[in-house]
Order: sequence, then structure tokens, then C-alpha cells
Amino acid sequence: MRSVLLALFLLHACPPGGASDLPEDLTLLRTELALRLYRIVATDGNRTNLVLSPAGAFIPLELLQFGAQGNTRRQLVQALGYTVHDPRVREWLRAVYAALPSASPGAELELTCTLYVQTGMPLAPCFVEQVSRWANSSLEAANLREPNGTTILANGWAPRQTTGERPGGSTWEQGGAASAQLVLVSTVSFQSAWRHRFSFSDTQLLPFTCAQDVVLQVPMMYQTAEVNYGQFQDPAGHQVGVLELPYLGNVASLLLLLPRDRDTPLSHIEPHLTASILHIWTSSLKRARMDVLLPRFRIQNHFNLKNILYSWGVTDLFDPLKANLKGISGQDGVYVSEAIHKAKIEVSEEGTKASAATALLLLKRSRIPIFKADRPFIFFLREPNTAFVFSIGRVSNPLN
Repeated sequence: MRSVLLALFLLHACPPGGASDLPEDLTLLRTELALRLYRIVATDGNRTNLVLSPAGAFIPLELLQFGAQGNTRRQLVQALGYTVHDPRVREWLRAVYAALPSASPGAELELTCTLYVQTGMPLAPCFVEQVSRWANSSLEAANLREPNGTTILANGWAPRQTTGERPGGSTWEQGGAASAQLVLVSTVSFQSAWRHRFSFSDTQLLPFTCAQDVVLQVPMMYQTAEVNYGQFQDPAGHQVGVLELPYLGNVASLLLLLPRDRDTPLSHIEPHLTASILHIWTSSLKRARMDVLLPRFRIQNHFNLKNILYSWGVTDLFDPLKANLKGISGQDGVYVSEAIHKAKIEVSEEGTKASAATALLLLKRSRIPIFKADRPFIFFLREPNTAFVFSIGRVSNPLN
């Protein structure tokens, strides 16, 4: 039902020939989708560190729209709420993907979507052209019917057989390997230098309170800087501090959401986050000089998107009898065997050297406001000009 509402939102916001603000509409829509994706993963028994990339999850669905037909295409469009067959949407997305910091000084963003195709399967020239132009996407031939010999394994995508899951639950379904046709793998990783770097000499071990009041000593980075900051209240009345830290060259920024009340768990904040609330909060941030303490962290997650896509109504895509992907090869019986997503983020001061005395003395002398991320927080990695979210996650334990 939520997908239908999102689709209706976009259709009403972008009438044919209308004068609506398409970039703003699409940004809000994709942010809402990002939050929806995050909530599904975060509430699925996951109370640990988490990072996922909405861009990495949505690009494969956009790409497949170029080759899908009939009900398969309708399901893909309904899940996203927009179609890449609309020239305005297609060109906006291409412009946004082209602007991502893939080769900016001090920033490294890897955002790729690889479509592994069974060796020998013919491909439609039109589809090949679309893939080559879409967000660093590529096609690669592989012997999908013998997983142990595929390039996917060489890249670290080992198959795992699981039991007791609903359809599409395993990373590599043993019965489906013999007729595998397509495997989608999206990968996102990001590293960058801060615009105002944390001094590694000021990093020190400080307490971080995890769930169940477990207190750990973690390397905590420190700096005094001009930042964007605000204090807000969500619809349930929880107070939230919001801090934005820019990266070098303003190619991206890290948005941090920290409950003001130390006894408020993230699970009480997450259900109330919406695209409109985030837009209001980020638009209301004020420049402020603050002491910032932020733990170093590195998170990497690996997800099978099939479970999520099933819950979003994308079912025909994975069914060899129902999938209609004639736009890819012109053949019947072509379907997607797997949809795998891997995301990684690393936040550091580009060096590690603890010096407890220096930072503690600085804090004692300081009279400016303090943002101290010494308990679980939510983060968004965004492109600041378009508010495009390409990573979202949560830090529950910086040492994991």
C-alpha cells in the first residue's frame, strides 16, 4: 500500500506538462524510499551497526525497467514510485549519478551495479546501451550454473544455502543454480577527508553507552569547528540533535541524528522519520561553532534484496515462469536469480594516536556548545546540493 501511495504522490506531483518541481519531488520520494528500506532492515531483528545504500538498492531496479515488460515492469515501477521511461526522470537521475564524488580529490566513492549474465545469452543492443549509460553499471558474462567457477565468487560473493526462509530468502538457491540467468550485484563504499579534519593527536578513549547500558571505551575523535546544527522534536515528542559535517570540497556531508535524552533508544526515533521531517530539519540547521566528539567507526553489511523486494510486491522478477524481461534478450524464460547488495562506510580522522590529556583539557576550557556522540546515533551520507541520500545507517557499537 505504501508503494502505491508513493507512486500516486509522484504522479500527482509531476503531471504531464505541469510546472511542478520535479527534482524536489523526486528527492523527497527517494528519501522516503531510503527510510522505508532502512526501517525494514533495522527492524528485522537488527540492533547492531548498520549501513545500506538506497542508491545501490534502487539502481538495479531502475536498470531492470529498461528490459522489463508487462506485469514485471509494473511491479518495478510500483515499488519505486517512478519510471525511468519518463525522459524527465531519466535525465535527472543521470545528472545526479554523474555528480556523485567518484573521482573528487580526497573522496572515494564506489557505486557500481553489475549485471552478471549467463554466458551465451544474447542481449538486446538497446538494453546494452542503457546499461552502459546508467550510474557506472556494467554487464559481465559468467557461468551462473556453476557458482564455484563464477567471477561472482572471485569478487567475494560466496553462495550460502539457508533453510526456513520465505521464497527468495537464500543468497544462492541450490535448486535455481541450474537455470540461473541473471544475477544483480550492487556495491557501494565511501571514504573521504573532512573539510575540517579531526586531529589524530586529539583522539582519546572515551565511554560510549550501548544498548542495555553497556559502556565501552572507544576511540573518540575531537575537533572545534563551524558546523550546521539544530535541535528538533519528532512527532512523538522525542528531542533530537542534528549535526551536519561536510567533507572536503563539499562533495558530500555526514548528517548525524542523536537523541537528546540518553534513555531514548534509536528504535523510538526511527519509526517517526519521514522525508518531509528530514527536509524541514536539514533546511532549518544553523551555522554554529561547536566542540564535536565523534567515534571512529567502520561498517560493512551484505544483504540479499530478494526478501525486501518480495515484500514490496516485486515477485515476478524472480520467477522463471512469470518474469517478463524480453527487453534484455528478446527471449522468454529469462529471470533474475539473485539480487545482492553490499555497503561499506569508514569514518576516521585519517590517523590514530590517542592523547587523552590534550582533548580533555580543551573541553574543560571550552564554553561553546558540545555535540558528543557517545551513544547510538543514525547517520545519512548525502550529496549536499541535491540532498541525494546514497548511504544511511546506524552506529550502535563503534568497536564492532
